[in-house]
Amino acid sequence: MALATSRPVPEPPPNQATGKIGEELAVDALRGMGYAILARRYRTRYGEIDIIAQDQDTLVFVEVKARRTDRFGTAAESVSGWKQRRIAAMALDYLSWVNRLDAPCRFDVVAIDGFGTSQATVNVIKDAFQTD
Repeated sequence: MALATSRPVPEPPPNQATGKIGEELAVDALRGMGYAILARRYRTRYGEIDIIAQDQDTLVFVEVKARRTDRFGTAAESVSGWKQRRIAAMALDYLSWVNRLDAPCRFDVVAIDGFGTSQATVNVIKDAFQTD
């Protein structure tokens, strides 16, 4: 009879752990505002959408950004034009996949500044950016 051996499970890299915890904080904030969470970490060929939610009749594509310090800018400032275009491409992929190309949608950002400190703030920015 062979005995099973256990191996230690490696911890996720710090940025992955930060992302998952930040995402949990974002989901809690969004649910508190009445959003229904439809998907998390939706993967496309363009990348990954953090959260897809429904706010009344509107589909919402949510980018979550967490920053420990503002040394390189705030969390909201880190959603660059390049990132916005990528999110829009991923959103179009999702809308096509669920056959809802005519659905009203918007792009929100959940910005978590001071992440990991007692001074942390979670700010939901509705309609954070527009796409063409």
